[in-house]
Amino acid sequence: MLKTVTFTLMHFCIAFSVAYALTGSITVGGLVAAVEPLCNSVGFYFHEKIWKRFEKADKPAQEIPKHAWLHHHA
Repeated sequence: MLKTVTFTLMHFCIAFSVAYALTGSITVGGLVAAVEPLCNSVGFYFHEKIWKRFEKADKPAQEIPKHAWLHHHA
């Protein structure tokens, strides 16, 4: 979650800078910077969750060692 928060702060600064540079308006820059990164961060959070599922699916299933099986079910 910390990664998402730091990404949001960085994105806020970039969004404000770009919107301000394009419009010259602090108000428009602030509005774009407040709305766009928050929407993008929510998307990023779910994007990360989906990718983790794909990464897990790519790993072969690990076999339970016989000694672990015997220990838990003996």
